[in-house]
Amino acid sequence: VRPQNNCNVCETGDIHINGLEGAYSMVLIDGMPIVGGLSTVYGLTGIPQSLIDRVEVVKGPASTLYGSEAVGGIINVITKSALTAPKFFGEVFTNDWGEVNADLAFKSELKKRGHMLTSVNYYSANNVIDNNNDGFTDLVLKDRISVFNKVTLKRKGNKEFNISGRYLYEDRWGGQTNWNSSFRGGDSVYGESIFTQRFELFTSYELPTKLNLRFQTSSSWHQQNSVYGDLVYQGAQNIQFGQLLHERKLGKKHHLLAGLAYRYTYYDDNTSATSGIVNGNFQNIATHTHLPGAFTQVEMELRTNQVLLLGARYDYNSIHGNIFTPRLNYKWNSKDKKNILRMSAGNGYRVANVFTEDHAALTGAREVVFNEALKPETSWNGNLNFEKKIFFGNNKILRLDASAWYTYFTNKILPDYDSNPNQIIYENLNGYAVSQGVSLSADIDLFNGFTANLGATYMDVFEMENQTKRWQILTERFSAVWTLSYKLPKWDLKVDYTGSLYSPMRLPLLGELDPRSPHSPWFTLQNIRVNKAYKNFNFFVSVQNLLDFTPDANSIARSFDPFDRNVQTNANGDVLPTPNNPNALTFDPSYVYASNQGRRFIFGLNYTLY
Repeated sequence: VRPQNNCNVCETGDIHINGLEGAYSMVLIDGMPIVGGLSTVYGLTGIPQSLIDRVEVVKGPASTLYGSEAVGGIINVITKSALTAPKFFGEVFTNDWGEVNADLAFKSELKKRGHMLTSVNYYSANNVIDNNNDGFTDLVLKDRISVFNKVTLKRKGNKEFNISGRYLYEDRWGGQTNWNSSFRGGDSVYGESIFTQRFELFTSYELPTKLNLRFQTSSSWHQQNSVYGDLVYQGAQNIQFGQLLHERKLGKKHHLLAGLAYRYTYYDDNTSATSGIVNGNFQNIATHTHLPGAFTQVEMELRTNQVLLLGARYDYNSIHGNIFTPRLNYKWNSKDKKNILRMSAGNGYRVANVFTEDHAALTGAREVVFNEALKPETSWNGNLNFEKKIFFGNNKILRLDASAWYTYFTNKILPDYDSNPNQIIYENLNGYAVSQGVSLSADIDLFNGFTANLGATYMDVFEMENQTKRWQILTERFSAVWTLSYKLPKWDLKVDYTGSLYSPMRLPLLGELDPRSPHSPWFTLQNIRVNKAYKNFNFFVSVQNLLDFTPDANSIARSFDPFDRNVQTNANGDVLPTPNNPNALTFDPSYVYASNQGRRFIFGLNYTLY
């Protein structure tokens, strides 16, 4: 699981799971999906940390319960219970780059009818920093506020009724260091400015019936007003989702989960994605997608140490037709439960929206070209996982976890940066694509408060077309992560040392004369944090990016000429080498594999009242 920075200028990003981009994974809050392309970029933004109880990551297909988009996996953000959360929590931190973050959370009782948990997050960064002297900001300038409210109501028989809502507003920009809002949308000073408003509402209600029935809903409204230089993008997305779940036991050893679901998606923007000719006139056409579906899964206890789960889901997409996604999971454990084997297989189906999922389609000087009407992607996925626990002296445990996965895609939609350096060409792959790999992790509790978690992953993510194999852009083959922690209870002190290591990734070049390396270097990002507890307070200092790693200063091609005023082309639109542009380059910020933020020193404190 790797955070990916998708833009050198405005620093939008996503989360990669098993080498697949963020659009292939589904983000959930308390088990309810934040679905849709715009939310893959912004769904995780601004969730107040004071609200989060834990984050669960499920790697691999989960189409039966959550729909066909969950191909790469699921990120489920589980919030604190309004019943058990602290009465008050507050945290604030800042760093030497001028970033400020504040979290506040408190709970209240609703006159014995239930409990309410409210959380507010505010983030600000307003220092213009250009340490690599390329004329562009190294840190995106940003103001963001996020408000979350969760209500748990008391009902007879302890039936569940939760209502949650979140509002997010964000104003971010990056670009030339002399940019300000007066240049927004103009062609004199380059800036990427993004206004985002987002509202989400979730409910979970157990029906007052003898049958175990639960009705869940998820709604999201997203508005985005963005400019990328003089290119304007305005998008609106409205998603309504609801599902009725029924759970029951089938005999003593089987368990049934079945349900009905419906999703409506409205999407509109000012690009060619929502325009066409109607009655001979060219006009804007918003898309309305209806997706009713039904699913069922049966968990069968074959033996006391073996469980088999079979699931199937059927959806009908009002644009693309029938979707059938089966799923199989198998689990075995030894009698002492020191060894656990898991196997899973399933297929996925995904309708892509380029302008909401791929930031490169909007930013930079490359022309976006669609060679065909894009068809939905389909995939088959298999995962194998083995977990082993080794006990030694004084109840210490060493946990080993090994995984292997294989995902096969047909109709995969990939941006082609190679065929024409002046274009990003989108079309369905005339062949197949594969994401496969293995990973190994170890979690050990050693001695005197020292713990370690180590992990390594090897991936081979490629596409095969016309008997030519191409390694996927911006995807490492090898990565490693580690966390080393040491506690000193006598002083209420804790030290955490975390890090990651990445092998070279293939990067998009602007032609044969581009002087930049076609691959990123090996690089590592390391952090250290010291926490000191005192009564209800916790003080912390940390160093992010300890080794001060940043990409080369020429990551943004021709940053001094962002509107390509001194770029000459031939009749076919190909860039010509000239004395002022000997490498035949255009302005292009898509050559990005890591953040330009260097070493940061962070200082903060939090307070908890139970």
